[in-house]
Amino acid sequence: MELFTPDFGLIFWMFVSFGILFLILWKWGWPAIIKGVESRAELIDKGVEYARDAKEQLDRAREESEKYIAEARVRQADILREADKMKNQIIDEAREAARKEAAKVMDAAKQSIQQERKEAQQQFRNEVSTFALEIAQKVVKDQMKDSQAQARLVDSLLEEMETQN
Repeated sequence: MELFTPDFGLIFWMFVSFGILFLILWKWGWPAIIKGVESRAELIDKGVEYARDAKEQLDRAREESEKYIAEARVRQADILREADKMKNQIIDEAREAARKEAAKVMDAAKQSIQQERKEAQQQFRNEVSTFALEIAQKVVKDQMKDSQAQARLVDSLLEEMETQN
């Protein structure tokens, strides 16, 4: 049973060696361990803080990018509206120019038709006048074979001219 009941000297020296070891660890070991644990905790805290900052920056960057995307979409919509407006304006201007040009062409065609009609009427009148004169000349030639009839015609023409003046 000596194994289970240690001797007093053994217990005393065990306590003394444990105390010396405890004092050495308390004086030099424990502060080094605490310092290491604290530096590790500080490093972990810095890492967590860095991660939080990075997350905040990422969130801000995401918000800014969403804001820029929204602004870009608004600008895109404005540009598309403006382009559509310009397209409609150009189409309207082209239609108006085409209408004006068509009106000019129609007016020119009407004037040309009226001019041609007047020319045709004048030509017709000239031809009718020429035919009438030829017919009258033939009729007068037949009627004016004698000199008395010719004298009467000249007298009547002279009287008519005097009354007109």
